[in-house]
Amino acid sequence: MRDTEPLEEALGHTFSDRELLAEALTHSSYAAEHPGVGHNERFEFLGDAVLGLAVTEFLFATYPGYPEGELAKIRAASVSGEELAAVARSLDLGAYLRMGKGEEASGGREKASILADAMEALIAAIHLDAGYPKARQIVLRLWEDRVRAKAASPGARDYKTRLQELLAADQRRPEYVVEGRGPDHARVFTAVVLVDGDEWGRGEGRSKKEAEQEAARHALETRG
Repeated sequence: MRDTEPLEEALGHTFSDRELLAEALTHSSYAAEHPGVGHNERFEFLGDAVLGLAVTEFLFATYPGYPEGELAKIRAASVSGEELAAVARSLDLGAYLRMGKGEEASGGREKASILADAMEALIAAIHLDAGYPKARQIVLRLWEDRVRAKAASPGARDYKTRLQELLAADQRRPEYVVEGRGPDHARVFTAVVLVDGDEWGRGEGRSKKEAEQEAARHALETRG
């Protein structure tokens, strides 16, 4: 595995248990090629919860005037796969991942879904290594500006609503076709947005809603 000192410096945390870090940085494709080596899928499950709690606590304390529904929208936008992948890229996380030869050859180090999952796993590893307060501190340092930006204009990223409003002027409406692939714990969805039967945009996400938002964003960028 690549020297992780630069990554740990960027995080502001040096791992006591190196095995936790190694497992968090190991993609399932690498484990498949190296029997007996653990991978980060279980860590993703825990990291998702730690990230969600840290962001929820921050929103609850920082925006007492916001109703529950608005807070939920901001949180969802802040912890989306898109945001996870963006934070991962800011840390150059892809360069530190252990992955199988086939996955690497197909550009796995740059895939948003893999980066998002690895970021969740890394958060879980920090939590297991140093406890929730440390994990929360690091999450907020990496996410606070992103959360504040979304709280300032929580509706700005609702691409589906914007596309629907754009088309309504001409009495048209978008239709979304969504397909999922992969196992339940690592499901990836692809959405296509159709207008009058023509494809306007395509997007990918870790939920149907996220994939539809990405498809709408693509449609607005290319046709809006």
